[in-house]
Amino acid sequence: DENEIVANPQARPSGVVLESEVDPSRGIIATLLVLNGQLKRGDALIAGQTSGRIKAMFDESNRRINAAGPSTPVAVMGLAEMPQPGDSFEWASSDKVARRLLHERREKGQLGSGRMEALTLDDVFARFRRGDTQELALIVKADYQGSLQPILDSLDKLSQDNSDGIQLRILAADIGSIGENDVNLAAASNAIVVGFNVDVDSTARRVADSQGVDIRNWKIIYNLLEDIELALHGMLEPEDIEERLGLAEVREILSNSRVGNIAGSYVREGTVQRNARARVMRAGQVLADGLRVGSLKRVRDDVREVRAGFECGISLERHNDIQEGDLLEFYVVRRGSRPGT
Repeated sequence: DENEIVANPQARPSGVVLESEVDPSRGIIATLLVLNGQLKRGDALIAGQTSGRIKAMFDESNRRINAAGPSTPVAVMGLAEMPQPGDSFEWASSDKVARRLLHERREKGQLGSGRMEALTLDDVFARFRRGDTQELALIVKADYQGSLQPILDSLDKLSQDNSDGIQLRILAADIGSIGENDVNLAAASNAIVVGFNVDVDSTARRVADSQGVDIRNWKIIYNLLEDIELALHGMLEPEDIEERLGLAEVREILSNSRVGNIAGSYVREGTVQRNARARVMRAGQVLADGLRVGSLKRVRDDVREVRAGFECGISLERHNDIQEGDLLEFYVVRRGSRPGT
């Protein structure tokens, strides 16, 4: 099937978390997408920052099953806590081993979100040369069926003719606007969303920013195909587009031996997002720029986003020079298509 993800069914089970919820009768339910191996009832897992043993599995029709292979979404019971969408999961030999590995990673500071590194159209060639990827997975959306089929046919030809060895694989193709489900699938399978003359839902855009999903949209089919061909040969020149998210005022400095200074801040405008970049401004001058948000807390909880009118604690990676009264401006940098596309 052209729409299936390339996988190794003989490998140890691994994949990504699509979503999680607390069911009133079943408890914590995590929906997983198996990318490699055969996931079975009774398997022990590490998923993001939690672990557990699978007590029950359910397919898309909510029927109990005992195993799920590659490219299969499955709902599982048994994790101790709710993992985050986009977290990766991996098999462990036992529940005890899973808990021990999780504890060791926390002690060594190696436990991040567990997310797969996002792939962008601009760096696919470099990632291929490093051996990080062998294919470019795409989710294609178009305005009409009459546009979609020629695009798919041309992409198939590009894949066959590509001398550098990077394969194109279409995970999904449909007509209509780019929505949240498209972005979630892209995040789960490390794919890029390719649009032709379609809108991008505001929710989809927000989720894409949060998950680091690359969305590209063109108005001319020739330019769409040319950009993808250039990307496959490592010749696409990206255009960086900065989008401002929000502004926060530092009101208190808290010291933490593990992460350094934490800026107790009040969000004055827009939003602060955990994946954002930041610049520090003091007395009207930019003190530092291009910083990454290391952690974002509301009260004592880790959060993904804090909106205007609320207070939060912010730490910046590898930057401790923050003072009361500083302004922190937050933004994201998107890789855009060439002008006029």
